[in-house]
Amino acid sequence: MDIVFLAGVVITLVTAIPVVMQLRTHPKGLVILFFAEMWERFSYYGMRGLLIFYLTQHFLFDDKTAQGQYGAYTSLVYLLPLVGGFVADRWLGTRKAIAFGALLLVAGHFTMAFEGKPAIQQLTYQGATYEFQTTGRGDAREVKLKVGDGVYDYGPAPDGGLAIKGLPEASPLPAVLPKGAYDLSVREQTPIFKDVLYLALALIIMGVGFLKANISSLVGQLYPQGDPKRDPGFTLYYYGINLGSFWAAIACGWLGQNVGWNWGFGAAGLGMLLGFVVFVLGKPMLQGKGEPPDPVKLATPVAGPITTEWLIYLGGLAGVGLVWLLVQKNAAVGYMLAVGAVAVLGYLGVFMATKCSKAERERMMLALVLVAGSVVFWALFEQAGSSLNQFAERNTDLSIGFGQSITAAQTQSFNAGFILIFAPVFSAIWAALGSRRLDPNPAIKFGLGLLQVAAGFFVLVLGAKFAGPDFRVPVIFLMLAYLLHTTGELCLSPVGLSQMTKLAPAPVLATMMATWFLGTSGAQWVAGLIAQLTATETVAGQVLDPGKALATYVEVFAKIGGVGVAAGLLMLAFSPILKKWAHGVNDPHAQQPEPIAPTLDGERQAVNPQAMRADRNA
Repeated sequence: MDIVFLAGVVITLVTAIPVVMQLRTHPKGLVILFFAEMWERFSYYGMRGLLIFYLTQHFLFDDKTAQGQYGAYTSLVYLLPLVGGFVADRWLGTRKAIAFGALLLVAGHFTMAFEGKPAIQQLTYQGATYEFQTTGRGDAREVKLKVGDGVYDYGPAPDGGLAIKGLPEASPLPAVLPKGAYDLSVREQTPIFKDVLYLALALIIMGVGFLKANISSLVGQLYPQGDPKRDPGFTLYYYGINLGSFWAAIACGWLGQNVGWNWGFGAAGLGMLLGFVVFVLGKPMLQGKGEPPDPVKLATPVAGPITTEWLIYLGGLAGVGLVWLLVQKNAAVGYMLAVGAVAVLGYLGVFMATKCSKAERERMMLALVLVAGSVVFWALFEQAGSSLNQFAERNTDLSIGFGQSITAAQTQSFNAGFILIFAPVFSAIWAALGSRRLDPNPAIKFGLGLLQVAAGFFVLVLGAKFAGPDFRVPVIFLMLAYLLHTTGELCLSPVGLSQMTKLAPAPVLATMMATWFLGTSGAQWVAGLIAQLTATETVAGQVLDPGKALATYVEVFAKIGGVGVAAGLLMLAFSPILKKWAHGVNDPHAQQPEPIAPTLDGERQAVNPQAMRADRNA
């Protein structure tokens, strides 16, 4: 544990010193937004790293149910910022939207800390019921079956049933329970807390919807058009995002799995509360930016004493109720995304056929190809919070030497840590290539990103060959997988939003941006379906057969790695054609439109492919 925090401190100090020095040369408001967003990401990623374990170990959801719930949650997290951005632009203004979103996030994270008593796994055999007793959380969690006055270990039977170890001869249960001879069920001790869980998730989703897109937009408003400090300012802001994510995984991951779920979720809520306080107290430093477009109209009563502003807040709270229903129904979220995709693509298709010149039509076609590539990338990349998180817990040896180990949730720090280290390196590489007119075109960068995220999964397939007798893979393979995912992200993510602003004609720019975000949300839903392919049998939240679980992971990781390779090679193969479809928009000497501030790019955002690597999510 000590070495993990020590490594975190070293990485932070080494990477933060130049950032702090540069912040002094930027508008003071950037410091406020830097810390507010850093704490927002701390809260979000602190909760995200623990969520799949909380669902499977505290509520005893089976793998498919938990992964489906996780997919619905992340899909909505990426979808709602479209609504929040629209409301802020039309009525509320970005500053008020951010403050309201922050309060919803604080409420959501603190609500997560009310966990209630854990559910209990029960086994029924020939009319008699027996309970499983659990102690600890995460990697230290132990589960035993209580029979009479004794508790006993168990494992898989050869036929897929249950083998109970050490039972006395007079036991009412046989030592081996054949498959189908017994039933497993879950008894909820405090059923209301499942509804509390969904309420907490709904508050967080709605909070991200109001905050995430708007705080990035507010960063852009601090700089006048043409200010050369604008792009470096976003780079500094992006650093704060990843710093918050990095420490969330380390701190909340340790607290949640070693001290208590409520401690991990509570720390996440405290982080968001600090972000809110910094944002409110720092209002004067924003220099009047982010105010409502029409303050008088916003303050006008529309129903008795209720003003337009308060009507929006009440509508947001009512929306929490709708999200509360949706987050429980993964299939409904999928249908909603499908309808949205058909509607948006249909509209863009008609626009291309009737309103566009050949060059405009081909630019829009390129934009849609990039959206499709991003869906594949994020669907694979976003296994991090679900299947890769569970792989870390179930089939990874988390010892790191010197008698130290990390928790499964703390492995989520790998990606953010690598971003902090390698983002400046990639920035320098792209800048150097650009100065020599060798900067790869967007399709090539997308292809490289897809190949690298695929390679990360093949590293895990290789790592399985080095698993010990406990079916655990050395943690170095998981770390290498995240490294490849990160370098892939740095190739693909910064290009996305920048290309949308360049390729879309002005009349459909907002629609094209919405298409990008809709694709990102859809990728999260697809990621949930992929994660469900890794589902394995569990008893009381523990894997029954670790060997079978590892084999399942290897099979699924090999298949999705193959999909990533195929998508990457296709992108590279067609890159010469796709480059022509751009019709010169990526020529460094071409006249480019003013980049619009980023909102949400997967977990990342970007204004300029050399200034912003990628901004964190959600």
